[in-house]
Amino acid sequence: MSDVSGSTGSPQSHVPDSPHEPVTEGLDRSGHRRRPLTPEEVAVMEEKVRKVELAISLVLRVGVLLSVAVIAVGLAVMFAHHSDYVSIRGHFSYRALTSKATAFPHSFGALGHSIAHGDGRGIVVLGVLILILTPVLRVAVGVLSFIYEKDPPMTVVTLYVLVVLVGSFFLAGV
Repeated sequence: MSDVSGSTGSPQSHVPDSPHEPVTEGLDRSGHRRRPLTPEEVAVMEEKVRKVELAISLVLRVGVLLSVAVIAVGLAVMFAHHSDYVSIRGHFSYRALTSKATAFPHSFGALGHSIAHGDGRGIVVLGVLILILTPVLRVAVGVLSFIYEKDPPMTVVTLYVLVVLVGSFFLAGV
């Protein structure tokens, strides 16, 4: 709860639900008394939170939609170049398409080469990569949002999470 002046101008107080619940209204994280927020400050804070939520929502939506679109284009290109993939019946084996011997790009260099040559499999892998990176970008937006909200402890924690996420890609050999 936040300290907000009511319509009478007096701070609203929190009445504990049980006798064992401490009265923490008006205390900051370190237990010190904080001043009541004015209605204008509350409105500014709520507007910042709304903007951050919209930004995060936009990042997630765009990331998922972009990845789906890229994967769909990759599948269309792949089926256009290999019409025998489309046939459900016939001599083609889908095990050959999904086997370990199938040439899917496994590095950024191979991915760039595959996309440059218009290979559908490379485009599909790019779409999957976009999907994987979407939550990482969401955490990066979280860091920026906590900087925007001027919340240093949460900025540091979220930045740590971002470093761990990015570091895990390099440790995995990407």
